[in-house]
Amino acid sequence: MRRLDEKIIMESSSSKERILTNIRKALTQPTDQPFPALDKVDFNFEQKDEDLAVLFAEKFTSLMGKFSVCENEEDLVNQINGLAMERKWNDIYCTDENIRSAFSSFGFQNFSNKSLAESDSAITKCELLVARTGSVVLSSTVSSGRTTSVYSPVHICVAKTNQLVFDVKDALKFLQKKYGEQLPSMISFATGPSRTADIEKTLVVGVHGPKEVYCFLLDS
Repeated sequence: MRRLDEKIIMESSSSKERILTNIRKALTQPTDQPFPALDKVDFNFEQKDEDLAVLFAEKFTSLMGKFSVCENEEDLVNQINGLAMERKWNDIYCTDENIRSAFSSFGFQNFSNKSLAESDSAITKCELLVARTGSVVLSSTVSSGRTTSVYSPVHICVAKTNQLVFDVKDALKFLQKKYGEQLPSMISFATGPSRTADIEKTLVVGVHGPKEVYCFLLDS
């Protein structure tokens, strides 16, 4: 048995060394660019004379997001309250004290004292909205931590028109200017509900994140 074990170890060691030798050899030899056409692609998207709110709404809804414009805070609360009544959301998770205080001043009573796992949905703010891709930029600093927008079955994002930017590069420049070297521990670009088509190319929604994503936009 001992000789057999020694033989297996020797074969395993030789196989590993053979693989490493092939890797070293491959790295010393230049290879052709597998996708030469990519060198000619222009990734600098130019902003046209488009309303960023309209462009974001088009992209966001095309990716299964649900979008609404609000005239003011009272209208925002009324819309979310109506949605909560329609969907029977009695436990809405929110750790942002400014949102809770503003909503409560208009008589909103659906905020939950339960854990995130026990809640129907969650409300957060965001850093920015990227119009060209329909993405919501979230961070651990302004989006109620790292887990709220991911683990809730329904994510409700509240944003303002002055948070709209055209492209991802504009968002990155904004965040760099805002935080400098003290970037939040988590920054993510959420584009619609969680979805995958890995299994037999069938689209499944809500696998690794919320099944539904709402964005309520306040004019500012």
